[in-house]
Amino acid sequence: MIELTVDAEGLARSRFAVSPLHEVTSTLLPWGLRTEPGSDPWVARARRVLRRARLPLLTALALDAGGYVPDFLSPHPSDPSPTVEEELEQVRSTPPERVLAELRTLRDGRPDSGLAGSELPEVVRCAMARGGERVARQAAEELRRYWELAFAPHWEAARATLEAEVDRCAGVLARSGAATLFNSLHPGIRWADGTLRVESRFTVRLPVPLVVVVPSLVAPVPAVVVDPVPGGRRPPMLVYPVRAGSSAPAAPPEELAGLLGPTRAGLLAALARPASTAQLAARHFLSPATVSYHLGVLHRAGLVTRARSGRFVLYRHTPAGARLARSSAARGRQGTSG
Repeated sequence: MIELTVDAEGLARSRFAVSPLHEVTSTLLPWGLRTEPGSDPWVARARRVLRRARLPLLTALALDAGGYVPDFLSPHPSDPSPTVEEELEQVRSTPPERVLAELRTLRDGRPDSGLAGSELPEVVRCAMARGGERVARQAAEELRRYWELAFAPHWEAARATLEAEVDRCAGVLARSGAATLFNSLHPGIRWADGTLRVESRFTVRLPVPLVVVVPSLVAPVPAVVVDPVPGGRRPPMLVYPVRAGSSAPAAPPEELAGLLGPTRAGLLAALARPASTAQLAARHFLSPATVSYHLGVLHRAGLVTRARSGRFVLYRHTPAGARLARSSAARGRQGTSG
């Protein structure tokens, strides 16, 4: 169990952020190999890309079982939604002594917290011998290549999902307060009496100045990133899973497809939950321009509504659109049973 004690000032300073490099680095953990049911296909493919891409440092640091992935690979987000270029520059400019200290933590572990040490792969030992600055530069270049191959094509849709989750949390905070917000994130996260408790195989108890909260499409369970460097003062990062739903859309009812056409019918049926143009394009294997055109038709017909959420416009079917989709589905089921 991890217990973080946060006073009122620290709670007021705590913040949410969306981090592209955290999603990348999360696939280096064991759950990158054993993705959860319902995960987007790109999450399951990422480690296969890593194995083929000849990225020696990242491959050596990737875990098949329990362990530790150095935190400098996924720096704390500098603002609510940093770009991958901004985060890669953070990796590249990591102080050399921190890079080496985190790699020594990988080697030595932290027995007081339940983290066992492990023998460093030769690739890592050779990189350390060249100095922390060289390690940081190599890590940034390999992360860039991994990002381009496995994540960049999917990031716009992923970011829309994550930022929609942040907006949801803002609404809960405004309506119900911080305690309700933290207790709404995941069953493994609980807030009570000034202490944030997160289920974990590690044992950590410490007061913290604030918490950086990061939703993730890769992580299957909550995790807390605590500064591994002795005497380090970096605030903890609380990561928790968010599910975007299946990337494979269900076929729309035949009657609805006959009325609207299969593309518009499929988009309307998918909009029981808000989604952006990019998300719908990725799930339905269409171009964003095609999705935008059909959403415009549905919007003018009064079957979908749209609202801005941060950087994105999210669509959802109107009550009239929902009734049309439900009635078509019901008639389709009656025809099948008859």
